This record gives sequence, structure tokens and C-alpha cells, in this order.
Amino acid sequence: MNIDGFSRLLTIVQLGQQSLLETLARHPKRIAGSLAVLLLGTGVTAFGVAPLAPDASDLPVHEIVEVVQALPRQAQVDALLDHQFNLYRTEVTRSSDTAETLLRRLNIDDADAAAFLRIDGNARSLLIGRAGKTVTAETTDDQRLLKLSMRWATDDDTQFKRLVIARKGLAFTSRIESAPYAISTRMATGNIKSSLFAATDDANIPDPVATQIANIFSGDIDFHRSLRKGDRFSVLYETLEADGEAIKTGKVLSTEFVNNGKTFQAMWFNDPAQVAASIPFGAVNTRMKPSKGSYYSLDGQSLRKAYLASPMEFSRMSSGFKMRFHPILQTWRAHLGVDYAAPTGTSVRSIGDGVVDFAGVQNGFGNVVFINHRSGHTTVYAHLSRINVQRGARVSQGQNIGAVGATGWATGPHLHFEFRVNGQHQDPTVLAQRSESIPLTASSMPAFKQLAGTVRQQLQIASTIGQSRAE
Repeated sequence: MNIDGFSRLLTIVQLGQQSLLETLARHPKRIAGSLAVLLLGTGVTAFGVAPLAPDASDLPVHEIVEVVQALPRQAQVDALLDHQFNLYRTEVTRSSDTAETLLRRLNIDDADAAAFLRIDGNARSLLIGRAGKTVTAETTDDQRLLKLSMRWATDDDTQFKRLVIARKGLAFTSRIESAPYAISTRMATGNIKSSLFAATDDANIPDPVATQIANIFSGDIDFHRSLRKGDRFSVLYETLEADGEAIKTGKVLSTEFVNNGKTFQAMWFNDPAQVAASIPFGAVNTRMKPSKGSYYSLDGQSLRKAYLASPMEFSRMSSGFKMRFHPILQTWRAHLGVDYAAPTGTSVRSIGDGVVDFAGVQNGFGNVVFINHRSGHTTVYAHLSRINVQRGARVSQGQNIGAVGATGWATGPHLHFEFRVNGQHQDPTVLAQRSESIPLTASSMPAFKQLAGTVRQQLQIASTIGQSRAE
């Protein structure tokens, strides 16, 4: 194309552009609609053309093979052989344990460690033969002992003991440490099918907690005769932990017991000047707080009555306050007390504060203790295997005064218990439930009511959970 032709073409294009702009200005909507139809038609055309692409299975496939060079294996093997690591194992001691048997169960093969356990005074007196203690061992990968530790509870509710045996160079050392408990709280529920202790066993609740529940409600519930199938309870209690291991049970913080349709509730309350609140559920503290409180109903009535309902913690009543056929005299006679069957050596406690009037041997009673209380009340504890108090001694409620036996006129080990008022025999279980309690002072009520509101919520939650599980 020459220059004149190109100029004419350029002029025609410019005139066409000017005409197009004038048309868009006069009819914008019509042009936009036409453009949309044009684009839609183009899209449909493209959609129809798409399947004309070649099938993927017909496309050529190229295989590429490359040789991968393996890393040096010997370097990896050498690194694994040079790597050292420590192992941790836990075992429970047995009464028949020796140094060798304990180390063998811990998978430790260390003659030096065994020799040290045999001759070291701490290890011999605190480790060997102490059944049921948890032992933790740290060892090398070739079964040599590095460190061994064991924890145990003492009578002190604030600290536990820890034995530590450690390798130091080529020798071993031992030391005994004291450390504070960590206190956590646990919530549990149970349902009575036969007895309180059977129910707590089913709920994995420690026996000391069951004992505390029985003591707390002993003035209102006769746990020997009044329990019914279907009774239920909830409890919030402390657990004392040593290095993460629960090794002792603390006190019950709050509890509820539904007996024969009647609900009883209790909570632990300290003097507001010392502790104004209980440990919240799930909390963990590393320090024990002073425990100078007592148990109260949620309306502020003290549950510590003048007399306990029973002189024993673990027992079952074998003969009540009634007429019975005497097993030795072979005649029907009034049984002027209550008999509790229990193994020889079971602890016997005073049901109230008083003074020992007699402690010794007396006729058919065998070994017997008489305790004078206020208002002309006297209690009698007979057939004891041993006596732990002397005449004239002052005793407090719950104090150990002796142990169950079969001395005197007894056909088997049991405790014969009497309650006398001005010399007249009375039914002990009735008097215990009728004994008075003391309410909180007015100055303590504000702090008490605040804590009682929290306890009500906790017990409601526990009760709901317990009923849901039962259903």
C-alpha cells in the first residue's frame, strides 16, 4: 500500500471513531445493551468451543529418572550410638522388698546402687520394708541409677517427707527433706446401696473422707441403723499432694447427705479473723491455712454437738438397747447398752468431753472405762483389749481411750457401750441426737452467709451431677 492509500484509510478510521462517539452520546443505553448481547453471545460460543480441547489421556507423558545420592549411613549410626538419654520409672514398694528386688522391678542393673541401699541408714530405715510407697527412679540408658526419690505422709498436715538418693561422681549420697503440701480440692458424689463405706468405695472416695462425713452428721444420722437404699451424698474435700502425687486426704470442706428423703448440709467455717473464705473448687495452694474452725449447717448452727452418735468410726451395731437373750447367762435380760462388733484392736473414742472416773478391770465388763460428763451423764466402754487413759484424766470429744477386745463376759471381740443419766441407763443413740448445738455469734454471721451462698451453689452442682450419673 502506497502513502496516498494509507492516508485515505487513516481518514476513514478517524471518521468512523467520530461517528461512533456521536452515536454513544445519543444512545448510551441501546449501545450498552447491544454490547452485553454481543459479549453473552461470545461467552456462549466459547462455552461451546471448550470441549473441542484434546483429551488429557491423549497428551504425551514424559518419564524423568534421576539418581538420588544417599546420605552417609555410618555417620547416622555413630550419632545414634553416641547419644545418651535418661529414663524415668515408677514403682510401689512391697513389705518384702530388698534392695535387689526393688531395683530389679525398676529395671535397674547397678551393683553399686544396691550396695548403697543395703548400708545407708536413711535407705534402710525409710525405704526397705515400707509397703505401698511410690518410688521414682531416674536411670541412664544402660540401667545405672542416677536418682531415686520416695515421698511419704507424716502426722503433720502441712509438710511431707522426701527421701532422695543421688549419684555424685562414683558414689551415692542420701538426704531427707521436708516440703510443703500442695492442696487441691475434689468433688465427689455417691449413692447408698448397702453402707456408707461401700458407697464411697464405689465412688473412689478415700476412707478418711467417709469417716469425716459420718462424724459431721453423727448427731443427726445414725450411720449404723438409719441408712436407706437410695440415700445419696455429695462432698467437696481437700487432697494433699506431694510432687504431684496425692498421698493424704485433708478435711471435708462441704458436704450434703440425703437420708430417707431429708437433706442435711454442712460446711467448714474458720474464724473470720483468720480465714474468711474456703478454698474454691479446683484451686491448688502451696500453703496450709490455720484450721481452727468447725462444721456448721448452712443456717449457722454448729454441728459439733455435746456427744458423738458412736464411740467408734468403723463398726456395725450387733445388739441394740432392748431385751435380748444373753449368750452367756442363757436368759432373757434387758440389754442396757449398745454392742458394736469390730475386730480386736479397733480404736474406741470418748463421745464427749469429760473426766475418767474408772479405768481398769471390773467383773463381766473386763477392761472398762467410765467417763463422767456434765449434768450427771456417764458413759461406759467395756470389754476393751487395752486401756489408754488413767483415772482422773481429762478427755476431749473424739479422743482415743482404748481398743476393742473380748475381755470379761464376751463371746467375741466387740465394744459394749452404755450411757447413764444420774445412774439410770438410757439409749445412747437417742441422747446423742438430742444433745444441743451452739450457733455462730452475730459478729461472724456476715462472713458466714457469704461463704454459705457459695457452698450452696457447689452442693447444688454436685447433687445435679450425682443424680444424672445415677439415672
